[in-house]
Amino acid sequence: MPIKKYLLTGLMVWLPLAITIWVLLWLVGMLDAVFGGLLSVLGSVTSSNFQPVLDRLRSIPGLGVLLVFSVMLFTGALVSNVAGRWWIKQWDRLFTHIPIVKSIYNSVKKVSDTLFSSNGNAFRTAMLIQYPRAGSWTIAFQTGVPGGEVQSHLGGDFVSVYVPTTPNPTSGFFLMLPRADVIELDMTVDEALTYVISMGSVPPAVHAAAKTPSNNKS
Repeated sequence: MPIKKYLLTGLMVWLPLAITIWVLLWLVGMLDAVFGGLLSVLGSVTSSNFQPVLDRLRSIPGLGVLLVFSVMLFTGALVSNVAGRWWIKQWDRLFTHIPIVKSIYNSVKKVSDTLFSSNGNAFRTAMLIQYPRAGSWTIAFQTGVPGGEVQSHLGGDFVSVYVPTTPNPTSGFFLMLPRADVIELDMTVDEALTYVISMGSVPPAVHAAAKTPSNNKS
């Protein structure tokens, strides 16, 4: 029926745009809420003469996004020189001496340093692995290699991988597998994520053969 066909075609055109706008609006709303909370705290510790100014700032939509972007840009520029890096060291020293806070801060800092480091290998390689059982395959992303006590117990050549869930890739499973049991893929991380989120309905582009063939153990 033409009407049904036209409706489905129109839906496919508008759905990606609608979801993108919804995500952006959610992000803007979240940052504005955080900014509004900071203004409320600031208003509680300042003179009442500043309250009209704070209320006016709170009513500006998207200001939180702009300020967060500006702060990140300024911080990045600041720590790019020697003086800025000295202040960051003092900042780290302060938080690493506060009970409870230091455990959370150190853990998050190590993860962020690993993920966003320009010379790191985390989430830069997509892999094909057998999970949750032999003969059942899924997409995973290499996050590194086992180290410390874990590596001493495992022995051999292992890789650490993250297996995302579908359609929400922010949750998943952490596994350590023999390198011989994984297949490195030539597809980009973006292509692999799209493949996972779409539940396999959007196949990646065809690339050359895999870099590291596996034994395909079952």
